[in-house]
Amino acid sequence: MNPSAAPPAKPAELDPVLKPEQPEDLPLVDALVVRAFGPGRLAKAAERLREGSAPRYDLSRVAWAGGDAVGCVRMWPIHIGDAEAVLLGPFAVDDAWRSRGLGGQLIETACAAAARAGVGAVLLVGDAPYFLRFGFEQVPHGRAVMPGPVDGRRVLWRALAPGALDGVQGLVRAG
Repeated sequence: MNPSAAPPAKPAELDPVLKPEQPEDLPLVDALVVRAFGPGRLAKAAERLREGSAPRYDLSRVAWAGGDAVGCVRMWPIHIGDAEAVLLGPFAVDDAWRSRGLGGQLIETACAAAARAGVGAVLLVGDAPYFLRFGFEQVPHGRAVMPGPVDGRRVLWRALAPGALDGVQGLVRAG
């Protein structure tokens, strides 16, 4: 598929298959992210944490349908103060696949993979009403300081193990 091509339509009988992202998936996943967020995504504070770093492909997930990438979630190694964690994002689902539960499947699958890998926490910058249903909560003021301007109401985290966020605080930096 041409990475700049229009998003695929969802055939009624086709269910997506979620797989770990592979480096060779990069053009298709990047095209999906561009369609979802446009060029403005590069100005966001979370992008500062991704620059010069590689995603955790073992934790990142891509939803495939008929050979097309129709959804994705990437996980990046970070530190919050001295604590190791992962940054969730970008997270995107093609318009034709929205409101079908695919986004939730991607988030839960990626978080489960992170928990199995021994990661204690996931941080993201996103829409609280959407992410709260997946166990994320707003980071208390000053506990996770992003490397640039960000609306503090959109900085969310989720413990993947009991007590994983106890005492965690500080500057968020690439890990």
